[in-house]
Amino acid sequence: MGFINKNIEKIEITGIRKFFNKVKDVEDAISMTIGQPDFPVPKAVKEEMINAINKDKSGYTKNEGIVELREEISKYLLNQKINYSIDEICITTGGSEAIFSSIKAILNEGETILVPDPAYPAYEGCIKMGGGKIKKYSLTEEFQPNFSEIEEILATEKNIKGIIISYPCNPTGSILSKESYNKLIEIFKSKDIVIISDEMYSSIIFEEEYYSVAQSKELADKIILIGGFSKIFSMTGLRVGYVCAKKEMLSKINVVHQHNVTCAPSIAQWGAVAGLKSSMNEVMQRNEEFKKRRDYICGRLKKMGIKVQVPKGAFYLFIDMRFTNIKSEELCDRLLYEQKVAMVPGSAFGEKGEGFVRLSYSYSMEELKEGLDRMEMWLNKNKLIKTN
Repeated sequence: MGFINKNIEKIEITGIRKFFNKVKDVEDAISMTIGQPDFPVPKAVKEEMINAINKDKSGYTKNEGIVELREEISKYLLNQKINYSIDEICITTGGSEAIFSSIKAILNEGETILVPDPAYPAYEGCIKMGGGKIKKYSLTEEFQPNFSEIEEILATEKNIKGIIISYPCNPTGSILSKESYNKLIEIFKSKDIVIISDEMYSSIIFEEEYYSVAQSKELADKIILIGGFSKIFSMTGLRVGYVCAKKEMLSKINVVHQHNVTCAPSIAQWGAVAGLKSSMNEVMQRNEEFKKRRDYICGRLKKMGIKVQVPKGAFYLFIDMRFTNIKSEELCDRLLYEQKVAMVPGSAFGEKGEGFVRLSYSYSMEELKEGLDRMEMWLNKNKLIKTN
C-alpha cells in the first residue's frame, strides 16, 4: 500500500517554478520570469502593518477576515461595477488559497472543470488534488475564449461542474473584451455551471473599460470571484487574497478555508486596508510605468520582426516564437545558458503555449533593456532574425 494520495502523485511543481530554479544557478543572468512587481510595498501599507504590530493586532481574526478589509474590498469592487456585500467576501491566504478553497468547495470526485489553455498552471493542480477532471479550451489569436470550442464541449461532455475564466490574464496579458463578456453571459445564463473568475490582476489594466463576468446580474448566483493584493501593492510574500460569492456558495468555501488556514495573516490584512484607503493613486502611477515598459518591449520586438499581441493588462507578454522552429523549453534553456537571459517557456502554461515564451515586465527598465539586448544578440547570432 502506498503512503501518498494517488491524486497528489500526478502533480509536480509548476513549470514556472522549475524554470525559476534553473535561473538561480546561472550567475549574472537577467531574469524576466517571475510576476513580482519591482516596486516596494506602499508606505501607507508598511506603516499600518507596523502600527498593527505595535497595537498587538496579531491574533486570530474571524475566519472570513476583518470587517474593515471586507468593507474596503466591497467599495473597490463597486468602482469596477461589481457588487458584493461584506458578507459575500472572505479574506484568504493569497489568491492561491482562494483558488484552492473554491475548487475544493464545489468539486466532487470525477466532475469536470473547463480550464483555458494556455493558463496559470495552479488551476490544473488544484483540480487534480480534488479528484476532478480537466477539459481544456483554447484561446483565439487575440487570447479571448474560443467560444465555438466551449459550446462544443458543453454539448458533448457530462458532469461539468465549472469553468475557469482568467482576465486580466497570466500568461497573455489580455483582458476580457466586451464581445467576450456578452458571449459568456449568453452561453452560461442557462447552464447549471459554476464560473470561477480569477481577476488577480484587475488593478493593472491599460484600457478605460473593464469587463468582468462578476458584473453580470444574470450570472450572479454562479460566480466565484478571486482577487488579491500581491500585484496591486507588491504584497507577494504577505499572502492576502480574497474570494467573493453569494452567501450559500461562500459559506462552503469558508468551511474549506477555515479547516485549511483558519484565517489570513492579521497584520497583512490591516496593511491591505491602508492600501485600499490611501495608496490607489500610487497604483495608478505604477500602472503608467508598467505601460511604458510594455510599449518599450513591444517596440523592440516589432523591430526584431517578432509578432506581438499587445497586452492590455497585467504585466506579461506572451511572445510568439514559433518562427524559430525550436520547442519553447529548449529555446528558453538555450537563451539562459548561452546568453544568460531568462523567460518562461510557454509550454509551462499548457499545450497551446508551445512555441511561445512569457516575458514579465515587472522588472526595471534597465533590466528589460539588457534582457532584450541579449535576446536580440542571440537571435542574430543564430540567424533567426536579421536586425540592423
